[in-house]
Amino acid sequence: MTPAGNGAAGSVGQPSTRSLILDIYGAEIRALGGWLAIAALVALMADLGHDAQAVRAAVSRMKASALLTADTRDGVAGYRLTESALEILRDGDQRLFQASAPPGLDDGWVVAVFSVPEQSRERRHRLRALLIRLGFGQVTPGAWMAPSRIEREARRLLDRAQLAQYVSLFEGDYRGCAEIGTVAARAWDMGAMDRQYREFIAKHRRTARTWRARQRDNRRAFIDYMEVLAAWRPVAYLDPGLPGELLPARWSGDAARGLFAELHATLATRAGAHVEAIVSEARAEEA
Repeated sequence: MTPAGNGAAGSVGQPSTRSLILDIYGAEIRALGGWLAIAALVALMADLGHDAQAVRAAVSRMKASALLTADTRDGVAGYRLTESALEILRDGDQRLFQASAPPGLDDGWVVAVFSVPEQSRERRHRLRALLIRLGFGQVTPGAWMAPSRIEREARRLLDRAQLAQYVSLFEGDYRGCAEIGTVAARAWDMGAMDRQYREFIAKHRRTARTWRARQRDNRRAFIDYMEVLAAWRPVAYLDPGLPGELLPARWSGDAARGLFAELHATLATRAGAHVEAIVSEARAEEA
């Protein structure tokens, strides 16, 4: 969730070419061994409306960022995920696909206290962005809180981003004078989070209805599945999974997660079949 007042919450924009490539690798190519011929990637991205030039430029940037590495197999040019990219995707799986029961108020909290030198403003910005992405809420400018279950993920991502030296993590119970509900309402903009959930439902409810009414081809399933994943990711990442007692009365998160689970169950296998078909076609053309 977004800390109140920081202006980061709002409608989710269109996914970038880079983000969609990572979605294809994460959702589909990992299961096929993690390697994909560039010709097959270009064909899959064309299904999503991205031209070859944009795809190749994004792949080049992802290679420079150590997300993909060039790997020619049997004379066929392609790319595979790096170990760091695999770690990022594994971290995301829990948020995207594995809904867990909400914590109880007595499960405790993790508090991140940080101080970054004034001359390192870029690192301060990156640290704040990472805490928001993890679902931390801002209590004071230098102290952020989240349910205790996020502590391991936070430690891992802070280490990976080389920001751990600026942060101290504490875990424990809330013992303040103000009600914990009041603190949570200040730390997280729950109204903005709920709006994002409602926007997801409004946008993708029709997709679910269409697939309930009639089965469509695998290519359409792939397109719809990538759209759903791209829309779900930013919403799922910003929600730390607060105890139910702290959520607003008509909270849309459960309905949105149920809709995503239905679409995942409906589309994932068909989307995978389309990817396998494109991979096979590319292999035959290269033979």
